[in-house]
Amino acid sequence: MRTQSRRRPPGALLATAAAGTLLAPLLSGCWAGAGGLGQGGDSINVLMVNNPQMTDLQKLTAEHFTRETGIKVNFTVLPENDVRDKISQDFANQAGQYDVATLSNYEIPIYARNGWLHELGSYAKKDSGFDQQDILAPMRESLTGDDGKLYGEPFYGESSFLMYRKDVFARKGLTMPAHPTWQQVADLAAKADGAQPGMKGICLRGLPGWGELMAPLTTVVNTFGGTWFDQDWNARLGDKGFKDATKFYVDLVREHGESGAAQSGFAECLNNLTQGKTAMWYDATSAAGSLESAKSPVKGKIGYVPAPVERTRNSGWLYTWAWGVQKASHNPDRAWKFVSWASGKGYEKLVGEQVGWSDVPAGKRASTYEIPAYRNEAAAFQEQTRAAIAGARPRDPGVQKRPAPGIQFVGIPEFTDLGTKVSQEISAAIAGRQSVDTAIAKSQKLASEITKEYEGR
Repeated sequence: MRTQSRRRPPGALLATAAAGTLLAPLLSGCWAGAGGLGQGGDSINVLMVNNPQMTDLQKLTAEHFTRETGIKVNFTVLPENDVRDKISQDFANQAGQYDVATLSNYEIPIYARNGWLHELGSYAKKDSGFDQQDILAPMRESLTGDDGKLYGEPFYGESSFLMYRKDVFARKGLTMPAHPTWQQVADLAAKADGAQPGMKGICLRGLPGWGELMAPLTTVVNTFGGTWFDQDWNARLGDKGFKDATKFYVDLVREHGESGAAQSGFAECLNNLTQGKTAMWYDATSAAGSLESAKSPVKGKIGYVPAPVERTRNSGWLYTWAWGVQKASHNPDRAWKFVSWASGKGYEKLVGEQVGWSDVPAGKRASTYEIPAYRNEAAAFQEQTRAAIAGARPRDPGVQKRPAPGIQFVGIPEFTDLGTKVSQEISAAIAGRQSVDTAIAKSQKLASEITKEYEGR
């Protein structure tokens, strides 16, 4: 989100929605577009997160989609946690109030498994102008269901990488490896600590949340050789790989990380790097747009290298906000026309010309990286972003086989609750309220409850 990032990573989600259980009462929506929600006719209803890329789309729709197709789009726009709750209620009940919704690569395979989504591959195949093969392969894979069918189209995508102050490193005589290991990063963080008054060596998320602290930490777990569950659904948080990664992460942020780390998430780390309070930051590739914006005080001063590794070749995560069409939609054909436009090649060109090339919802199409204007505007990070996404392996992110897809999450409905509870324990270790061993012991017990539900499947 441009107010915080172009996409703040996931917060709370459906722990029980996949089983059809309704979630908490919803906040009222923010209505946009002429009139309210309608059923059928020449209109569709779109429920989406209030991220800046989506608000750009909202502003462009009437003139550039409705005028051309005659299809009016009624938008309901909500903050991330609220929109997830509202989507889960409407889709779980197949109420059909919304034709299209913003879903991530976490939800789409789960929703597809439950029969809540329209299959989109057949639409894409018949839409000659859409060019499904232009969608980056990891994105296509992450939006595919267990049956091999496509259930979502990405609006924009991201991975993760390491960002660092090139000027600070130069003054300190430090060299960032082209492909750093986590141990090299820890050594550099120690040397960069105090490079400027009040500057810490690195910023890492410590804020509780399955999509806050657990997103970067799980990628560290993967490359250290750990996993949440083995192929037979046995909880493995107490194993060496998970414990070593967690201890490394906690020690690094406690010794050389930002102040108040236990309450620092994406937004806080973005502010810290922008304001010169940290020399490095490991996080979402989408952050680069804010760091390189015209008003950023660190524009041109940031270097970008792949996510640090230990035992794996790559370790960057994979995330996309994508469009899903509800199975109960009254207007699936018109819904596809909207999806095709919003995720199409022409839309990216439109945003570049009307809003700005740094605001293009990139990270989903190979062709985006061939546009000269975009390449020039995003020169500092566009190749690194594309490489990070291309190297992501959502079905094989570690050193052992996994029972469910996901890099920075485990692709099961229960992970929202489990991941958040585990993050609370580890955040408490970052804050110094308990040891890492105690946090891991509690977390292993929590994960073992999931084992009881899945063993034998």
